[in-house]
Amino acid sequence: MTRTTGRLSLAAALLLPLATACGGAAGADDGNTVTVTVGYQSKTINTVTAGTLLRSLGYFEEELAARGKKDGKTYEVKWQDYATGAPITAQMTTGKIDIGSMGDFPLLINAARGKQLKQPTRLVSVTGYNLRGGLNTVVTAPGSKLRSLADLRGRKVSTSIGSAADGTLIRALEKAGIDPEKGVRKLNQQPSVGASALAGGSIDALSQFVAWPGQLAYEGKAKALYDGADLNLPTFHGVTVREEFAEERAGVLDDFLAAQRRATDHLRERPVAAAESVAKETGLPAEAVYLYNGAHGIATFDPALRPELIDALKKDVPILAKAGLVRDVDVDAFVDPEPLRRAARAPAYPKVEAGDAKSELWLKGRDSTRTYDTPKKLLAAVAAAKKSGVRAAYVPDALTGTLWFADRAVWVADGSDLRAFVTPSHAKTYVGQHAGARVVGYADALELAS
Repeated sequence: MTRTTGRLSLAAALLLPLATACGGAAGADDGNTVTVTVGYQSKTINTVTAGTLLRSLGYFEEELAARGKKDGKTYEVKWQDYATGAPITAQMTTGKIDIGSMGDFPLLINAARGKQLKQPTRLVSVTGYNLRGGLNTVVTAPGSKLRSLADLRGRKVSTSIGSAADGTLIRALEKAGIDPEKGVRKLNQQPSVGASALAGGSIDALSQFVAWPGQLAYEGKAKALYDGADLNLPTFHGVTVREEFAEERAGVLDDFLAAQRRATDHLRERPVAAAESVAKETGLPAEAVYLYNGAHGIATFDPALRPELIDALKKDVPILAKAGLVRDVDVDAFVDPEPLRRAARAPAYPKVEAGDAKSELWLKGRDSTRTYDTPKKLLAAVAAAKKSGVRAAYVPDALTGTLWFADRAVWVADGSDLRAFVTPSHAKTYVGQHAGARVVGYADALELAS
């Protein structure tokens, strides 16, 4: 598929109703029963508090049942699952989805298409974020000889055009001095298709959003080439709602946001249980879910529309405009903080800074993890527990703070200290700045720590 064809096909997917759309208008009221349709991405686990986890907990249905007792109506929720944000936008612009969740780039396309097709939408909350951009990663096959983003020049790279991961790829290539349009052969593919292409050897790299890179790394099917946190620009997923629905069903929207807050509380208070639940619902490995959604995971879950996230969204507009996916987006008009203020029932969560992550060990048979102050202490605990007793071990990148699997990280011995990195380029940068530091294998790192 050519770049032009990929761009046109994306636009068509966003502009035209889907053939598989459910019949009838969303938010419909037949006099006694009100139907609310929610579009979500079950495997995009940065949205679980407005999708997969929320659905499994039943909190939205509980909030609506309480409303029904007061107004005598029956409320029904229809959940529609998609792989990316584009089809959710397509359904919203035809009035067939009321509330949807998606990444920052798709949110902007959602705003642009909604305005264009006279079905305006509003951004009303955030699901999860990473202040440095670590939710998106470029990965290669395990045996690939590519060592840095610069090595992608002239290579085939799969991504989902218009997605948050595509945005990361574009910015990263530009930063590396590579033309995003001409410097690589970009293929517009669904995440699952790209993952299969990587395994089959028909592409050189895959740029995708949570949880694909972590899942593939955990399964031994990929290794990280580029950490999105190198951009040091926030990335997030959020909740968008049709403006007409928000005005006509303000109370229902309040219930959704209240339910999202409850799901967020659950995830923050019981991260292992939440990861197990999401894994059961999606078929994803719980260990990969926890990499992102855990106590020190790559994603921070908080519905707040933080100023730094909105500022980052504004910086995304020129990227999408240059790619021809939007003309312009009035971000300030798109963001609507009032529903979240209305629905707030608890104090704000404390802000989590990039780099706050700690090393974590998840032992088999345990419903909680152990944290360690240093990667070396984690490795000592892993060695003591032996492989048979370890479910997963996580370490933060010494440069960006991005959490990664300890056995998939690149390790550096620096005197008596041990440091972990997501990518070979990070390790190379560190070694170049520290005389005597050297890259070591995971088995050697374990031995040095024990």
